[in-house]
Amino acid sequence: DYAIADGFYRIKRIYSGENWNPELRAPLTQPGVNVSPGDHIIAVNEIPLKAPINIYSLFEHTANRMTVLTVHSKPTAEGARRVTVVPTADESALRHRAWVEDNRRKVHEATDGRVAYVYLPNTAEAGYVSFNRYYFSQLSHEAVIIDERFNGGGSLADYIVDMLGRPILCYWATRDGKPFASALSIPGPKVMIINEYAGSGGDALPLFFHRRGLGKLVGKRTWGGLIGIYSYPALMDGGRVTAPRMAIFSPAGQWEVENEGVQPDIEVEMTPKPVIEGHDPQLERAIKLVLEELKKKPVKHPPRPADPLRARYVRSQGS
Repeated sequence: DYAIADGFYRIKRIYSGENWNPELRAPLTQPGVNVSPGDHIIAVNEIPLKAPINIYSLFEHTANRMTVLTVHSKPTAEGARRVTVVPTADESALRHRAWVEDNRRKVHEATDGRVAYVYLPNTAEAGYVSFNRYYFSQLSHEAVIIDERFNGGGSLADYIVDMLGRPILCYWATRDGKPFASALSIPGPKVMIINEYAGSGGDALPLFFHRRGLGKLVGKRTWGGLIGIYSYPALMDGGRVTAPRMAIFSPAGQWEVENEGVQPDIEVEMTPKPVIEGHDPQLERAIKLVLEELKKKPVKHPPRPADPLRARYVRSQGS
């Protein structure tokens, strides 16, 4: 992100990524690229850059190619330095990751570290990777907010619902650390955020979550598309034709979800004014709800009992 200051383009925010992952490579955080927020971009490939020139016009045809930036901490060309970067063709994945991480930090700060935040982009590979990465790394938290807004679907995520519903069966005491619970889970209140852009597997996930009684749904009604397609061979010319092949009905024997979606327990609209001001009304309502649930049902773990005495004494004969 950038701002214009004294006629120059000043960097407001640098989006970090996972530079070992080609899909999340962040050009300005690569090793040796010493650029920071507050620096000014003076030129691109030796072409001076000043307002009102469109900054993007100087980056045409530079994606995945070595590009020289002239940068300076001050809005002046005198004393500027040059750095070589390789621009990315698409920054949407970096911005999406930043949105997820910003949400996680908001939840952490608003709850004093008591509540975990887990985002699920879909119910396919990326969704399972995200769940396993964010859920199991936050098992020390008391409660969890599952955010499945914009969930693109994929599979029926019964695995995720099963993991969220695991009860504590026992505790383990170790010699060198505090006890831990088994099965591994977050035992406290759970809230799921949904919206109208979540569908298919993104419909099924909140449906199963609610049906299992795991917690409340916050947001807007989901998309409503659970008719599935699968296993259609390609045509001779490489094209493909599909047709509806399966549909969902409830254990009570009723068709459900298709063209209806899954209704939230608490409906929250993302109205323009608070969003423009930097708020997320749905996330903020979920935070409020989970803290209310924690107050009503605080998570309590039993204290470690006194060390057992397992030795047995045997009296010798004649004593």
